[in-house]
Amino acid sequence: MRWLISAAFVCALAPSALAADLDMDTLRGPLTVGPAAFSRWAGFYAGGQFNYSSANVDFSKATQPLVANSLRDTTLDSQNHVSSETVLRNNNVTNSTGWGGFVGYNTQWQDLVLGVEANYTHAPFSVVAVNNPITRGESASGINYTTTITGSGSLQVTDFGSARARFGYVLGSFMPYGFGGLALGRGSYNVSAEIFGTGCDSNNICSPFDFSNATSKSSAILYGFVVGGGLDVAVTQNIFVRAEYEFMQFAPFANITATISSARVGAGFKF
Repeated sequence: MRWLISAAFVCALAPSALAADLDMDTLRGPLTVGPAAFSRWAGFYAGGQFNYSSANVDFSKATQPLVANSLRDTTLDSQNHVSSETVLRNNNVTNSTGWGGFVGYNTQWQDLVLGVEANYTHAPFSVVAVNNPITRGESASGINYTTTITGSGSLQVTDFGSARARFGYVLGSFMPYGFGGLALGRGSYNVSAEIFGTGCDSNNICSPFDFSNATSKSSAILYGFVVGGGLDVAVTQNIFVRAEYEFMQFAPFANITATISSARVGAGFKF
């Protein structure tokens, strides 16, 4: 009898409980979790920028192959290594402002952005080496020499750019990014060296000598590597602004080494 009463009680309550659950589900609607929303950075983009650059040019080894070539048939260099002298100073810094542009393409996986970009800057600068003539006395093969080494060097760069791989991370409307790639530049250089003096034998018979050599090139293509980082900020769905830092180093050319550090601000359009 108790079992029959309990069963009847449960059956009486079940329809009302089920109805209550159905009413609550109707009010709540379906319980679904949507995907996280991220700013859109995928696709093609392009823009313009303003640039401030500082160039450091090292001329310290630029005259060495020229002096070595001038003294290639003498014992003066083979025994005393005259060509190893540093005639031009190694720290020559200049600053420049300029403008440029960029174009690129991004792929995006939620908050991760990977892409490629071509970047161009027109920021002409000119660096002239500081000459530090050296006079030395030495002997070679029984000849007493008094030699003076002097030289000159200059470098003019008109524009430079890079082909980069980029990686970024989306934080709301912000996308901090890093990059690395190939650097290219266009410039002209001129280096000259002169070595002169006298050589006196054991009878004090002296003979003067004077050797000079030079190398130069106009519109030379410079290449190297570039690394850096920056921040893109979405202003609207299609417009963004940018700030970045770039370090560029060119491979040695005519025994000259050049690096360029640049700070930039710019704006772009996402297509």
